Amino acid sequence: MAKTAEWAADISGVDADTLRQLAREMAKHRTMIMGGWGIQRQHHGEQQHWLLVTVAAMLGQIGLPGGGFGFSYHYSSGGSPTAKGGIIAGISAGNAPKNSPAPIPVARIAECLSNPGKTIDFNGAKVTYPEVKMIYVAGGNTFHQHQDTNNLVKAWQRPDTIVVNEPYWTATAKHADIVLPATTSYERNDLEMGGDYSQLYVFPMHQCVPPQHESRSDFDIFSAMAARLGVQEAFTEGKDETQWLKGMYDDMKNQARAARVALPPFDMFWQSNNYVRFPVPEANKQWVRFADYRDNPLLNPLGTPSGKIEIYSDAIAKMHYEDCPGIPTWMPPHEWYRGPEAAKYPLSLNTAHPTNRLHSQLDNTPLREKYAVADREAILIRPQDAQPRGISGGDLVRAFNDRGQILVGAVVSEDVRPGVVRISEGAWFDPADPAQPGSLCKNGNVNCLTFDIGSSSLAQGNCGQMAQLQIEKYRGPVLKNTAHAVPQGA
Repeated sequence: MAKTAEWAADISGVDADTLRQLAREMAKHRTMIMGGWGIQRQHHGEQQHWLLVTVAAMLGQIGLPGGGFGFSYHYSSGGSPTAKGGIIAGISAGNAPKNSPAPIPVARIAECLSNPGKTIDFNGAKVTYPEVKMIYVAGGNTFHQHQDTNNLVKAWQRPDTIVVNEPYWTATAKHADIVLPATTSYERNDLEMGGDYSQLYVFPMHQCVPPQHESRSDFDIFSAMAARLGVQEAFTEGKDETQWLKGMYDDMKNQARAARVALPPFDMFWQSNNYVRFPVPEANKQWVRFADYRDNPLLNPLGTPSGKIEIYSDAIAKMHYEDCPGIPTWMPPHEWYRGPEAAKYPLSLNTAHPTNRLHSQLDNTPLREKYAVADREAILIRPQDAQPRGISGGDLVRAFNDRGQILVGAVVSEDVRPGVVRISEGAWFDPADPAQPGSLCKNGNVNCLTFDIGSSSLAQGNCGQMAQLQIEKYRGPVLKNTAHAVPQGA
């Protein structure tokens, strides 16, 4: 089928003439197409970025000032001015023991636990799930990031032991056999890099208070474990916390010296309680992404097999994936408003990063008073979807589908499209009856509703930003939100 403006209008709901006008305006003027990485978190999510680059290539402005494309300019795009200095590296992860199972995509954790021995496609290769006897979680929150939470609860029962390093009683910690209290950033020393588009800084992060309530830093926890296993020297390399920080700083200092930027010795930097600011040369501020490639593609090839912008990828085509062909393609998602599931669940879910916290961080703080509705995660509902269901702003709402059900607080708003509801990710999972699969989550964890399949055979990414559901005004018994409660005896 020809991908005309009428074809796109039928799917998107945007008038065909408006789409044509947009295309003409983009071609007529210098156009930068900017997209975040988050739009990939859906079924066939890889296609959006590929198509975005394709449109930019068709416009012919890649490599020109103010033209082309960019992703995630807020932190990771090479299109922002580049400071002249060095980069702080972290502690090396080391080398995995020989004969270790191949790593699995992070979005496939529950499937791996439930299906040991199953083989899946992944980025042109095959991955076979190992039988997992033990899970160790550090620096993550599986019960926030994983889709179809109730399915994860079942899969989480299969390993013999689950250990979690955590400062807080998250849902992941509550589902662990052993919780090792880990320090917050206030209880340990560290380094940090930060800044904006015009400056880059390195900060000393001094310990504010000693470790509280028998907590230890992750470094101290793993160092103690390594000592029990007789490999402490190999793990620490004979260095304590301060020596590791000094080594990281000195590596960055050497990089800066090579760039002809002088930095103070570590002891002076650390004791000064001040930051280091890297200069941004004027030439770097004028840098244009892909300008060198545009000027001479033979001498400045891209990191693709052909060295060119690949609208058609021979490498992907040879993988023969039905859900990811060799050319960017629109394909109907696993669930959407025109799928068979919409007859029972007519509303489309849109999830997003919350504006008042980072993922699930800070959900357990007084900050939630700014955004929680009736002490639950908020749900944005279009007036014409709320009114027939008898829902008003501030009401408790039950959102549900075959995978789960959650309790949320209504915000009736024109900020969402008809037929769409919006719930931010990050609310801590809080089942009314933890022993009952599919029990109502009292805090509004949206992943109780999302489906757990890979985005495609290529990336096997998560699909957390889409699902079909139904809502109704909640008329059940009053349920206290216990998502942030500390277990008895803790």
